Amino acid sequence: MRALAVGEDDLVIVNSCAVTNEAVRQTRQAIRKAKRTNPDARVMVTGCAAQVEPETFAAMPEVSRVLGNREKFLPSSFLFSRHSRESGNPASLGENEGRKLDPRFRGGDELADVQVSDIMAVTETAPHLLSGFAERARAFVEVQNGCDHRCTFCIIPYGRGNSRSVPAGLVIDRVKALVDEGFREIVLTGVDVTSYGPDLPGAPSLGLLVERILRHVPALERLRLSSLDCIEMDDRLFDLVTGDTRVMPHLHLSLQAGDDMILKRMKRRHSRAEAVALVERLKARRPEIAIGADIIAGFPTETNEMAANSLALVDDCDIVMGHIFPYSPKRGTPAARMPQVDPAAIKERARRLREASARRKAGWLRSLVGTTQKVLVERDNGLGHAENFAPVHVARGGAVGKIVEVVVTSVENETLIGVPA
Repeated sequence: MRALAVGEDDLVIVNSCAVTNEAVRQTRQAIRKAKRTNPDARVMVTGCAAQVEPETFAAMPEVSRVLGNREKFLPSSFLFSRHSRESGNPASLGENEGRKLDPRFRGGDELADVQVSDIMAVTETAPHLLSGFAERARAFVEVQNGCDHRCTFCIIPYGRGNSRSVPAGLVIDRVKALVDEGFREIVLTGVDVTSYGPDLPGAPSLGLLVERILRHVPALERLRLSSLDCIEMDDRLFDLVTGDTRVMPHLHLSLQAGDDMILKRMKRRHSRAEAVALVERLKARRPEIAIGADIIAGFPTETNEMAANSLALVDDCDIVMGHIFPYSPKRGTPAARMPQVDPAAIKERARRLREASARRKAGWLRSLVGTTQKVLVERDNGLGHAENFAPVHVARGGAVGKIVEVVVTSVENETLIGVPA
């Protein structure tokens, strides 16, 4: 993005992702394109890839500065001086001085204009987490960042650090302010949102946070949760999800695989049976709950039989919104050193998973024809989502931000068509 920083009037900021090697490659492409488009601008790179492998971007001639995920929230990080890279001298680390820096950039070996501190040493939860971002109809509130788990395929903890939670009082104040601004739906987000709380006094759970939000912000109409780790759903959260109508009947579960051996090699903490049992319990208590899930195709050592177990999980967990990811090795993760599956087999397994998920979704959408749904209108053309997160086009439109009750008449292009009831 192009930004006007404090004291800087020609700066391009590239916010990077480190989830896959492809994401890093695309970041490098974006940097080169940004410099070609804005040859006189300084290019600054931040985000998870910058945190995990700052040397990659510091070596690019197009880049003026590399910022870690801690530094990107410091105003001074965006100021340039005569000590900048353009003068050929190392930049001052400014507010990084006195803090624990990443060991790769200490002493006389510092790369010019690299400001990356040791993310694992960060313990505070700053107010910036509450800023989140807002669409026109719903707002997102980040209540947690970082991750204490070490899944073998994932680099994210090394980009975001250990899990840190935002105190409930601050979250409630933020949610109340957003509701007062007119937002009808709030989405609680985080890197590992179900791990919320152990680092706070009294070790509150995500369930307790949700309970307090609902109690203290009675005007909030719709509360939605982002991706959940099924093994971390405690009884309080389960009861709220299945018993409080203001909590939306839609859960996206981080399942990743449907084979126990693959789950162990991923260092996931749930078994296949536990995932299936949770969905069965949820559906028994609140049948309208729609289940989404992440599934990785072709994880290292995956056999055809193991892949078949993951494929069967789509039906066993009634996954109507499947996010399917063909595995690709990420440098620096244990899985990248495991025996890899043939790329053609990975592609084929991902195709089967996508097809199974699409069939399940199509059947689910057809089953909603004739029902009445409450739709939050999110776009001027009448597109929005029902409480179960089914996409709905409200015929004859509706004001953005308005909740409209519609009767579903048909399905077109994986979208429900509804007319006001």
